[in-house]
Amino acid sequence: MLSIGIDIGGTKIAGCLIDGEDKVLREEKVATPAQDAKALLETIVKMIVSLKGEDEVGSIGVAAAGFIDAEGSSVRYSPNLSWRNEPLKAKIEEQITGEVFIENDANAAGWAEYRFGAGRGSKNMVMVTVGTGVGGAIVSNGKLMRGGFGIGGEIGHMRFVPEGKICGCGQRGCLEQYGSGTALLNMAKELVLSGKPEAKNLLSLCGSAEDLTGAMVYQAILDGDQGALGCLNQLGENLGAAIASIVALLDPEIVVIGGGVSVLGETLLAPIRKAYLEHLPAKGFRPEIKLVAAELVNDAGAIGAADLARHGSHSR
Repeated sequence: MLSIGIDIGGTKIAGCLIDGEDKVLREEKVATPAQDAKALLETIVKMIVSLKGEDEVGSIGVAAAGFIDAEGSSVRYSPNLSWRNEPLKAKIEEQITGEVFIENDANAAGWAEYRFGAGRGSKNMVMVTVGTGVGGAIVSNGKLMRGGFGIGGEIGHMRFVPEGKICGCGQRGCLEQYGSGTALLNMAKELVLSGKPEAKNLLSLCGSAEDLTGAMVYQAILDGDQGALGCLNQLGENLGAAIASIVALLDPEIVVIGGGVSVLGETLLAPIRKAYLEHLPAKGFRPEIKLVAAELVNDAGAIGAADLARHGSHSR
């Protein structure tokens, strides 16, 4: 039976149609009308209809950043999309034929990596997604861990720095403010404002800190710019320290780093691994985990949403 997966991001919406063997048959991507709830719903429905075409589809999974209820029907809280207790499942089902399941975007991406990507073959996996924010997915003994209310695995909102930077969740010092793509950009902006010699190349790209973009920082990293690489190393150190605590708590076999920033591969993974080993409790007396980059990257959310939807209530 065919399934559809939709992954709603802050800047784009990705969708795919997969068959019973999880082969991707069709894909689509469009910009996200993030600030217009009505237009956002219309865009999601339009994509589902387009992907479905004339085929019979058994299930539809929709992944969104935020807190999803245990039943997979409502978005309790989505900071980037301004959804608050949004009955998304019901609203979509009013306009299309087929059963819809709502899933957290990091959970969907993590499930795809566990089933088909970097985590396949393991039983216990943690995925950390590093993008606009920091997301997390936990697979324990082959099952996706959602917690008692459906909102477990929010790794990005672990307290990382007591009374640190204000976070979109309303608290201070969350890992998201120190380990995300947004945090990387902010570090680079702070470097430009500092006037230090290592900021010279970044400044030449943007003219002023307020005009610096993530794409500029990414290119500077690829070009080997020492200032940009220093910011990336700090980001990796923050993530590695946090992962050491996560490993102590959950004891996974493998940690997968996903999200947009993960495309930097070993340039990002090397400082993460170094900091992880420096902060790991009982270092030398614990089995070594694998710490690897995601394989599916930008396709993971849609593929995972479709696969989880196929399993329906059995996956919850």
